[in-house]
Amino acid sequence: MSDGIAFAKGHGTQNDFVVLPDAQGALALTPQRVAALCDRHRGLGADGVLRVVRWSALGSGGPAPEAGVEWFMDYRNADGSTAEMCGNGVRVFARYLEQAGWLGEGPLRIGTRAGVKDVTFADGEVSVEMGRARVGEPSTALVAGREFDGVAIDVGNPHLACVTDAAIPALDLTSPPLHDEAAFPNGVNVEFVSPIGTDGVAMRVHERGVGETRSCGTGTVAAVVAALRAAGRESGTVPVETPGGRLRVTVRDGGASTVLHGPAVLVAHGELDRSWWDALR
Repeated sequence: MSDGIAFAKGHGTQNDFVVLPDAQGALALTPQRVAALCDRHRGLGADGVLRVVRWSALGSGGPAPEAGVEWFMDYRNADGSTAEMCGNGVRVFARYLEQAGWLGEGPLRIGTRAGVKDVTFADGEVSVEMGRARVGEPSTALVAGREFDGVAIDVGNPHLACVTDAAIPALDLTSPPLHDEAAFPNGVNVEFVSPIGTDGVAMRVHERGVGETRSCGTGTVAAVVAALRAAGRESGTVPVETPGGRLRVTVRDGGASTVLHGPAVLVAHGELDRSWWDALR
């Protein structure tokens, strides 16, 4: 009998994750192990790790369980740091529960460090209620000496969404955009988003603890809230074109309620070598 560690690999618009089923919370998921898993040369390669754990088994690594919510998404960034929320990650997490036969009865509700998220499946898409997008103060990001005006938006994790007429594909995001560290002491995800047009908006994102990713679920929510505000609107459903594919975001009442819609795909299942895992203590 194999003593390997089961995993799956999935993505939401090419924002990719290693999924670790760990229902009873038995895995010691250290930052070193997460970073090695996500490394695209010495590991499986991913933007982050999703540990599928029963909330009751999470222990001191997260918030107290909420009655009636079985599963908790223990999300880690590619550098091993713990993050509050990941919109694409929730959708991939939900797809894993569906394919594993772990959905149970009734509506699907998933615990995260940013609160409980309600998830639905329809027409091949996974939609997640992202909750309130809290709009904060104006701020700026600096890329290659150019300053971009933006606004702070909290979607359970911090964002700086910059609506710009600049040629977004030409921006150099190989290095983190500079930001006001006093305004974002724990770092920030920075989005560059086009004004709303007939086809919605285009967006690129640099995620804290990861780098530029092909897509970002919470980032698309922040981007749409900012783009709607820039257009003098408080609500609407807006398509978002990311380098990894198209998502849709529904915003109601200026961000009081937001929903992220899009694909979530599992592409592989396998086992991690136990000796490799143990050597990463």
